[in-house]
Amino acid sequence: MDQFSAPLAEALLKHSREDVVPFDVPGHKHNLDVLKEYFGEQCVALDLNSRKSIDYLCEAKGVIKQAEQLAADAFGAADAFFMVGGTTSSVQAMIMSACAPGDKILIPRNVHYSVINAVILAGATPVYINPSVHPTLGIALGMRVDDVVKSIVENKYATAIFLNNPTYYGICSDIESIVKIAHQHNVRVLVDEAHGTHFYFNDKLPTAAMHCGADMAAVSMHKTGGSLTQSSILLSSGSIPPTHINNVINLTRTTSASYLLLASLDLARRLLATQGQELLDAVISHTNKARDQINQIGTYWAFGKDIVDGDSVYDFDLTKLSIYTLGTGLAGIELYSSLRDGYGIQIEFGDMNNILAVATHGNSESHYDRLVSALLEISQTTNTPCKRDFIYEYIAPRVLITPREAFYAKKEYIPLADSRNRISAKSVMYYPPGIPILAPGELITDEIISHVLYAVEKGCTVTGLGADNRIAVVEVNGEK
Repeated sequence: MDQFSAPLAEALLKHSREDVVPFDVPGHKHNLDVLKEYFGEQCVALDLNSRKSIDYLCEAKGVIKQAEQLAADAFGAADAFFMVGGTTSSVQAMIMSACAPGDKILIPRNVHYSVINAVILAGATPVYINPSVHPTLGIALGMRVDDVVKSIVENKYATAIFLNNPTYYGICSDIESIVKIAHQHNVRVLVDEAHGTHFYFNDKLPTAAMHCGADMAAVSMHKTGGSLTQSSILLSSGSIPPTHINNVINLTRTTSASYLLLASLDLARRLLATQGQELLDAVISHTNKARDQINQIGTYWAFGKDIVDGDSVYDFDLTKLSIYTLGTGLAGIELYSSLRDGYGIQIEFGDMNNILAVATHGNSESHYDRLVSALLEISQTTNTPCKRDFIYEYIAPRVLITPREAFYAKKEYIPLADSRNRISAKSVMYYPPGIPILAPGELITDEIISHVLYAVEKGCTVTGLGADNRIAVVEVNGEK
């Protein structure tokens, strides 16, 4: 296929330049000065509603379908679906396409909370596989192949297994072996590649899901692929009928999709498909250099391939600048704030022990220089090692009822400090990264309470708590 073409973006631009009198929506009619002054005339002109010449996303047959077919070809998939609800919508569609109510799905506990929400929507029953945790970094690692085999054998009627490729920090599991084992047991493999879009376009990066036979994968084109925020692509190997997948997507998909988002997917795909190897070679070169410079400072650990062990850390995404910070005397969230407030550097997030800087082909060399210089200056003013009060990114859960049961149960809101031994009715997490410390249906323990309150004290953005740190819990005998 001609990967140098962008049929949807080209058709949209052509249509916007035609002299069409707009008596449809959107209501701005491409003519409101307040929008044109703020966003620019071309942006407003391209903000169109579904029309015959530019296709309909819900039942694509024209230029959107052509763009999706080009994307499928570029990613090595049988089918691709453009998504405008972020990768959250792609994750929901994957799980709801593969699982019926009551089906078991095997899930690593360090998943994004969109996975838990998708399980609630599908009515599936999650079986958690608890990944090991790095003893120094405190982050969850990948899924061990032995743990996957054990879980599949113990849950022989499981319908699907869900993987992260990579984790937020860039850690990858042995996805090829897991796919092979799962398929031997008739278990479908669903992969969250929210941070792995670029894996498909450079041979120095870890293996991509579609390249090793996964059934479906969700790629956040807007995170590392260069499209506009909220645009995503759902990929399928063809093992699930595309008509079924599209029907599932249409359960929750807007009928007024943004053509700005759709066109950005088309353009980002074209760039990666035609120049991805070269562009990502440059990113890897910059991050490798920055990693070496950061490690030479002495108070940080910018980890990478050095933590690969062929098991729970099977591979590592070299484009990630994942940095252990406690040697500086600052928790990750504190260093995150220092970089933003003191140096004008916005990194992805900080947790208790680490920070993450996401690098893409959109970064310039000067960006890396500023980050390294800022880290050096900060280390020279704060170099007293920080006590590691809590080292874990997540706590192995005690699941008492399914997430769906907890979500629909009667609830009461009580102070978190008084919630010991109650059942959480809502996800509680630090965002980003959005990995629940509590999910609906799980027991609230003293360890969890202390962990969350410590995160609040350190300045983490904690979602799922109400005013005065109150938490939603299932009422005692709180049936629906």
